[in-house]
Amino acid sequence: MSSVNRIFLACCILLSVFGAVQGQEKPTIPINTAVENVQKYFSVYPVEKIHLHFDKPYYAVGDTLWFKTYLNTNLFNYEPSKVAYVDVINGRDSLIQTLRIPLKEGAGKGQLVLDPQYYGQDNYRFRAYTKWMMNFDMGYFYNKVVPIGDAINKKLGANINFQQDGNRTKATLQFRDREGKLLGRRKLNWQANDGWDAFDKGKAETDDMGRVTINLPNKEREKFKSGRLVVQLEGEGSLVGQYPLANAYMDVDVQFFPEGGDLISGVGKKVAFKAMASNGSSVRVKGKIIDSKKKEVATFEDFGMGMGSFNMIPQAGETYKAVLTLGDGQERTVDLPAVVDNKINVVAVSQDADFINLGLVTNDQYFNTIQNKPYYVFGQLNGHLIYAAQASIKSPAVSVKIPLKDMPNGVVQITLMTPDGTPVSERLVFIQPQALLPINVATDKASYGRKDLVKMKLDVAPRTDSIPANFSVSVIDESKVPHNDDDDRGIVSSMLLNSDLKGYIEKPNYYFNTKNENRVEALDALMMTQGFRRFVYNDLVQGKLPQVKFMPEQGISISGVLRQNTGRTQPNGGLLLNIPGAAVKKDAYTDNQGRYTFDNLVFTDSLKATLNARGNDNFRSLVITLDPTYFPEIDQNNPNKAAAIQNIDQNLEAYLDNSKKEFRTSFLIEEVVVTGTVEKKQTSKDFSALNGLSMPEHRIEGTRFAGCNVLSMCLNTMLTGITYDINTLKYYVTRNYNQGSRVPVQFFLNGMPIDEPAINSIQVADIEAIEIFLRDDLGTVRNTYQNDGVVSIITKKEKKQPRMTAAQIEAMLPKSNVIDFYPLGYVKERKFYEPKYNTPESKNTNDYRTTIYWNPEIRVTKKGQVDLEFYNGDGNGKYKVVVEGNDMEGNVGRKVFYYDVK
Repeated sequence: MSSVNRIFLACCILLSVFGAVQGQEKPTIPINTAVENVQKYFSVYPVEKIHLHFDKPYYAVGDTLWFKTYLNTNLFNYEPSKVAYVDVINGRDSLIQTLRIPLKEGAGKGQLVLDPQYYGQDNYRFRAYTKWMMNFDMGYFYNKVVPIGDAINKKLGANINFQQDGNRTKATLQFRDREGKLLGRRKLNWQANDGWDAFDKGKAETDDMGRVTINLPNKEREKFKSGRLVVQLEGEGSLVGQYPLANAYMDVDVQFFPEGGDLISGVGKKVAFKAMASNGSSVRVKGKIIDSKKKEVATFEDFGMGMGSFNMIPQAGETYKAVLTLGDGQERTVDLPAVVDNKINVVAVSQDADFINLGLVTNDQYFNTIQNKPYYVFGQLNGHLIYAAQASIKSPAVSVKIPLKDMPNGVVQITLMTPDGTPVSERLVFIQPQALLPINVATDKASYGRKDLVKMKLDVAPRTDSIPANFSVSVIDESKVPHNDDDDRGIVSSMLLNSDLKGYIEKPNYYFNTKNENRVEALDALMMTQGFRRFVYNDLVQGKLPQVKFMPEQGISISGVLRQNTGRTQPNGGLLLNIPGAAVKKDAYTDNQGRYTFDNLVFTDSLKATLNARGNDNFRSLVITLDPTYFPEIDQNNPNKAAAIQNIDQNLEAYLDNSKKEFRTSFLIEEVVVTGTVEKKQTSKDFSALNGLSMPEHRIEGTRFAGCNVLSMCLNTMLTGITYDINTLKYYVTRNYNQGSRVPVQFFLNGMPIDEPAINSIQVADIEAIEIFLRDDLGTVRNTYQNDGVVSIITKKEKKQPRMTAAQIEAMLPKSNVIDFYPLGYVKERKFYEPKYNTPESKNTNDYRTTIYWNPEIRVTKKGQVDLEFYNGDGNGKYKVVVEGNDMEGNVGRKVFYYDVK
């Protein structure tokens, strides 16, 4: 059955299912009107979801990160987005890079070279979305933390552990050099800062084992969340390390969630609980519930991930406390929510093959108050209204059945509301009535030798012959990339779970691994404790639809306004767009409002584009302006950062050891004699005023400014992580600007401070590079200039130049009728390297690959039989095969398969 028919069947709304009752109050908004208003929204505002399949769970600097982008949508009567965006955000919440991915039939591919010049050891968050998704809550963007280690540039290795001791936290660090040698008896200076301001500092010395303990005051624990510990070791080869303080103070928050929202006196039902550390990770917990007389009424223990549930019948006028024992042995007492007498809740009774069985429950006292009053019950799944009914409360417990026949998989949001759309109670239920996309994997042998040829057969037959499906395959050597698959975020957990629940979900694949016996109970506990508010009915029931700013993108567009130098718009003006690197040459004419648009452009990133209005009669008086490109702000302290690894060196030890071998093999060459001179690149460290700054977050080479006529206009679009405010005419660090800070960036020219008006006096052709510093960890510049961030402009060393001609002088003058710019293009395509070991000579080489095979381009329409071939690497042990995919109906599937290499 096609998904269109399936959805329509699932959306057969059951109106007035409980029947009319004499004396029932008349609803303020009739159920038919409410359903019609809600359906208007669901039928016009599609839900788009993004998932990324990475070739492996973590990487090292110098690697190429490969990924496949999947798009699912719930509607089929519109053109879905054909462009996706992937932001790379470092552990300090600074945007490192944005990738633009073209999508075809719901899928696209990309890769990212982890260039040592821009990437260091850190936990990077990959955030993916479409422009259409930017109209709604950012909490539903795809987010995944990917640890990246460094076996190339990092000179100082360290493991750090925190232990709370009264009103202080002990940070114990053990230092090693790049060869792994312990750095014993080394004096050091340390400083704890919250990005710019130091709130504690001191001196210390490592012991014989390279260890040192630093005491930090817990009174500054709010600053720990975004703070870092900066350590500088003295002696030969000064070494500096920076370590996040997010885990320096671990408070535990335990919350209790009565099913349906309330503890109702006299009504027995589930109470869920969740124990979380302040960094967002779960904490094991067990305990008992006692009343005001200290009588035990229930006991509980989490299912794992700090979550669980228990049953209790609260009594009127009683108060309850939970006596807890945390995983580390700590004990504490937490109050349960207050018992109420005047509420009605929706609860999940059971689920079978045919129905979700629900109940509307209250106590006798409140039933006498609401008897015969109308309530609405709405069920929503993946942006479809699958159930709507008007309930007449005829008893303290009313049964509700939602049919599951032909229902898609996912999270059902069941909302009990008053007829004006005010929610009264809510319950989430996960359902999986449909089978996932079938994926079978088989190899021609049960085990292989190193560098052997593997013949693999995939059986990925689509549900419907005419509906195409896309799949991606990754094969990794698990001896070098050990990883618990339950911790990963596969396409099934991503599309059916994470994309509909706000916040961080620990071990998302755990809930879909049939080997986990308590996964169903754990999943129901997740449903009762995780935030969910994709749709709020208050406005929808009343017919109030939200405004949208962005439509689903169908390709790259460049647009703007052509004006006369008097400010008036220029109708019917001609413009020529030229992108030589992509062989793009198109013209367009402005409309009556002077607007122009170039649609469906195809070009890769970092290409120079030129807009020219010189073909018009009055071209000397014309001014071209470009529409700004909008991107979502950086969501500070995103809850998914809880997945960050504290000690990357330790946790990625096997991978980084292999990376060192691979690096030496791949990059070392025979000794050569250099007879020429190498011109040293200038950096900000060459200037005394700036040599206290650490590595710049970004460096823009002067060649990128070729063709730039007005430097300030180019800086507005090219300064990564910097925002320009047209009202104050100043530049700000984007993440701090979005939080309300108005402390500007300080500009420097060759180490000398300059004001913003002086920027355009700089000759663009003289610029060697611009370096961007989003932080000043030691405060060397900030304390002097009271600034927030540094932009250092470095010009080329002066050379004697011949006298310029008049034509050269004219060419340097800024022109408003011709502008050069560098629009964000699609990610450049690259092919995954697949070695062939079909001769004895070819096998006589070292192969340290961790990703053995990567194929993001498996497309199936009919048979679904796919034959693949590739060669193993040098690693022995288990090789892990991961196959993920979706089809145009939104069905998803995932398969994990192992084979042995001896």
